[in-house]
Amino acid sequence: MLSFAIPTESTSSVPRAVLGLVMLGTYVLIATGKLHKVTAALLGAIVCTILGLSFGVLHNYGEVHAVLTKDIGVLGVIVGTSILVDVAGKSGLFQFLAIKIAKLAKGDPARLFTCLIALTVAFVSVLTIAPGTLIVASLALVLCRTLQLDARPYLVGVAIAANSGALVTFASGICTMMVGSAAGLPYLHFFLVSTPIAVLSAAAGWWVVRRHYKKELHSDPATAGERAAAVAAFDEWAMVPDRGLFWRAALLLVLTIVGFAVAQQLHVGLDFVAMTGGACAILFAGHDPEEAIKKVNWTVILFFIGLFVMIGTVEHSGLLQSAAGMLTDVSAGNIYIAVVVLVVFTAVASGIMDNIPVAATLIPIVSSMANALPAAPLWWGLVLAANLGGNATPIGSISCVIALSALQEGGGKKVGWGEWLRVGGLVLALQVALVLAWLLLWTFFDLFPAIPAKLH
Repeated sequence: MLSFAIPTESTSSVPRAVLGLVMLGTYVLIATGKLHKVTAALLGAIVCTILGLSFGVLHNYGEVHAVLTKDIGVLGVIVGTSILVDVAGKSGLFQFLAIKIAKLAKGDPARLFTCLIALTVAFVSVLTIAPGTLIVASLALVLCRTLQLDARPYLVGVAIAANSGALVTFASGICTMMVGSAAGLPYLHFFLVSTPIAVLSAAAGWWVVRRHYKKELHSDPATAGERAAAVAAFDEWAMVPDRGLFWRAALLLVLTIVGFAVAQQLHVGLDFVAMTGGACAILFAGHDPEEAIKKVNWTVILFFIGLFVMIGTVEHSGLLQSAAGMLTDVSAGNIYIAVVVLVVFTAVASGIMDNIPVAATLIPIVSSMANALPAAPLWWGLVLAANLGGNATPIGSISCVIALSALQEGGGKKVGWGEWLRVGGLVLALQVALVLAWLLLWTFFDLFPAIPAKLH
């Protein structure tokens, strides 16, 4: 195996400093958009691998594969659910549900806004954040054009609600899957701990956005009848090419969700359930396998591969363990202080830089902190703060990027940084307060379900 160890003791701190600077530089490139995030992540991984082997941080190249093996489950869940969602989407299932819910609003702007927020949380919880956001954002633009409404409040609301929806289950969001896999958090525990916060945080976002855009969401009685008629004219079955395929896709989706819930009892990973769901979707839906595979978000997969290798190499240097020690020292061994520091830092950093690399970097740090402090409050704090922290800026999460890009390209309107910060900043402040109150309450009364020893 290739190895270029430099055993000199005097340079023991050099690898940490150099690798830390490479990781920081990579994050700066991602945050500023100077390089595409995939290019930046892969470049960072290459440089860190070369430096890691040169410094002896990596004893051989096989350790790079070991780093990827540790996180292979996350990649499997993304691939499997992407295929399943693509097949189900082609059946017209999601469009059918979206139009059904839109009809409930009867063309009323404020009611339509509420329905879209609820639809976003529901779709993201089942479909994961990217496809869920994209489907609802597309529907919102069609409805706004049809009803001649300002699309800004609807798309801003969709972006913010999507980050709450990512908290509903283990498989609802990328950050959620990453942290849940690393911590060994059982699927069913999410319904106890994070689903209530998903609902409360979505309600906080709904209140702030509706309050900020109350003029745009005001209903004009003179045009209420016309709008109701326009929505009522939509045919929910028009987008369903084959009703047999429609019901098969619905059944497979339900069975996959049930599979996620019972995976631990069956002693299989969520990646196995996701891949089984994807394979069955191709088989029973009569879908072209190559077309389905093309729909997998390979950009995210490659981004993760680069990110995991880079962070894994930095972790081998001991830098992240040192950072964990510093955070533990700052908290003086007090779990309440540690939770506050972790949540606030994660939320702010996620908004500035993109919540995925923030979560990936903090996972080994929290793992080390959990050796000296109660593990459950720290892991759940990271899950909640990483997802909701994306609301801080227009680039903080993938849902913000998708919704605002759709608004600009499909709706011809733009939400600037100033406008977003006035809305998203207040949303995040309320959500962080909710998260801290929730976590500290559960910690004080020792309510967190135990993390299984064999998984943690």
